[in-house]
Amino acid sequence: MRVLHFYKTVYPDSLGGTEQFIRHLALAARKFGIDSTVLALSDSPRPSRKIESYTLHQAKKTFDVASMGVSIEAVGMFRRLVREADVVHYHFPWPFADLLHFAVGVSKPSIVTYHSDVVRQRQLLRLYRPLRNRFLSSVDRIVATSPNYLATSPVLRDLEHKVDVIPLGLDRTLYPQPDNGKLQHWDARFGRRFFLFVGVLRYYKGLHILLDACRTRDFTVVIVGAGPTEESLKRKAAELGLRNVHFLGFLPDADKVGLLTLCAAVVFPSHLRSEAFGLTLVEGAMFGKPLISSEIGTGSSFVNSHGETGFVIPASDSQALASAMQAILDQPELGLKMGQAANRRYSEFFTADKMAADYARLYSQVCVRHGSFSVEPVHHAL
Repeated sequence: MRVLHFYKTVYPDSLGGTEQFIRHLALAARKFGIDSTVLALSDSPRPSRKIESYTLHQAKKTFDVASMGVSIEAVGMFRRLVREADVVHYHFPWPFADLLHFAVGVSKPSIVTYHSDVVRQRQLLRLYRPLRNRFLSSVDRIVATSPNYLATSPVLRDLEHKVDVIPLGLDRTLYPQPDNGKLQHWDARFGRRFFLFVGVLRYYKGLHILLDACRTRDFTVVIVGAGPTEESLKRKAAELGLRNVHFLGFLPDADKVGLLTLCAAVVFPSHLRSEAFGLTLVEGAMFGKPLISSEIGTGSSFVNSHGETGFVIPASDSQALASAMQAILDQPELGLKMGQAANRRYSEFFTADKMAADYARLYSQVCVRHGSFSVEPVHHAL
């Protein structure tokens, strides 16, 4: 079965959660007889090529409108690749994909993974809503990434009759094994009682709340990643005199694995619904770490089960965040127990193999409904 993924950016050009999801799904889906192709936009597109056993095509981005990439070149490329595909897999929200779906007249089986509501651009949403509703009504199935998001999204609730829930998953084998040299380096610098944040530094990540939590406690916090709010966060940390908050920028996977191995807990203080899932929490669970996150009605509270795999605190509550961090430091046996539970939860819900098996079944189902050929998913021990 041939599946075409269509999204505005792609790994490794961009390291966001959706890009990582597409990568892990495309690779894991090979076990189930699925040949994946990805079409994405790029400021500097390279020729079509194989990336980790899936085919990547890049179209030249023409311009951006309200953070929405638009490409004239993508129209022809998308039309051609749709003809070659058995299933078209969209990733929402990206209004340009909605437009091309109708402009090209896609009649192939199609699904959309609904990663997030449109949260920030409320004015533009009024203009976009008719297109959004028509697009979501036209695809065969919609995938919510957690039961939490399905329950709290008014858009998904209105379309619940055609929504499946398939959580995001990660493949541990795509991460390097901990390197002794890296472990020694980071252990010498930070020890093993530090809190780790990994991600793009965006407005909804709640890192200003994390800095406030450090005002009266001598927590060591390591922040891996870069992004639009990086400079303002560094200024705030300096103004607060936080000497134990370390901004490391983007790091290679070997360093990230070393820090995930050593840290006391993964802290993820996102405070707005723009954070729809939180793959960093899955990474923390994969490495057996206790998790600290905020209740925002999204998938983050599906990954992190309060009192079992870590602490889920009220959003934007720096005092509650500080108390949860202190509890991890004061009760190492509790942190160990929560980390073990997090790892079990990863194995049960968030492996790439489980995710790919669920998508393989869904791809086959929409093909059957269209009268297309059916490829039975390979039975795989998950």
